[in-house]
Amino acid sequence: MTRPLPALPDDLMRRNFGFEWPTWLLIVAVYGSWLASLTWYARGGSWGALAALAVIAAWYMSLQHELVHYHPTRQAWLNRCLGLLPVAVWYPFDVYRRSHLAHHRDELLTYPGQDPESNYLDPADYQQHSAPMRALLVVQRTSLGRFLITPAFAVFHLLWPLRQAAYWRSAALRWTWLQHLALLVLMLWAIHVWTGMPPLTYLLCVAYPGLGLAMVRSLYEHRPADLPAHRIVVNEAAWPWRLLFLNNNYHAVHHAHPNLPWYAIAKAYAAQREAYVQGTGGFLVPGYGRLLLRHAFKPIDHPAQETRPPASPASAATVNKQP
Repeated sequence: MTRPLPALPDDLMRRNFGFEWPTWLLIVAVYGSWLASLTWYARGGSWGALAALAVIAAWYMSLQHELVHYHPTRQAWLNRCLGLLPVAVWYPFDVYRRSHLAHHRDELLTYPGQDPESNYLDPADYQQHSAPMRALLVVQRTSLGRFLITPAFAVFHLLWPLRQAAYWRSAALRWTWLQHLALLVLMLWAIHVWTGMPPLTYLLCVAYPGLGLAMVRSLYEHRPADLPAHRIVVNEAAWPWRLLFLNNNYHAVHHAHPNLPWYAIAKAYAAQREAYVQGTGGFLVPGYGRLLLRHAFKPIDHPAQETRPPASPASAATVNKQP
């Protein structure tokens, strides 16, 4: 990896995070607030409860991100169990885990077809789409488009490979989806019996906006640049956003030290702020509020960009969006 890594503060370098009680408390808080909001809905909370549940679904996805990175334990099987329930509905935990860890190859960040979380297309591929589709791709580079439209595209890209017989030759994938769908059906049935909420209401009014809210974070957390370090943002967000995204707004810190737990990231950033900002080539965003308002209707950039250096073949080391 060719990017400079600012040193962690001495106390973080020496620290053995051990039990990681902040993450255990986070798990209790996420599940507890989810159950409390469902109770609120059952008692007539209606739209207020649905809004709370959508926020909690996005928060749950942030928790799953921590679980993927071996928090609160170093036992992958235990962390998997803690994030297996499809509170946010769409992504099986194992599918998300594989895709996200592939994203952490910094030298491939933003490359279409190689970075599973890229927001960009090669210009030639972009031109092959119809005019209406090109318009939708541009709209997705606005904050409103990211929230309203991108979840539909993401779910489509998730489900589209499932039509291929070759996809199902993997016993691990068959088990992943069987387990996910069984848990999803059981969860939606239990919610309906307990609260009276129709499954379609949970899908459209909780899971869909929850995914949209989670995707707001990644609207502009990477950009095309020659150096991998210059492709990763630092977003100095206010504390509600930091809590929702578990400090992943300090994205350059996370990529530099992907095993650092969420509650230590802000301290690491504060100790070496200038080094991180300089290391990103000045890729600094002063919070989400200004970003979202300024780009509610104005695209933050164009989806069709030359993201790869000229010497890098577009077909090398291709990674599909789904396994």
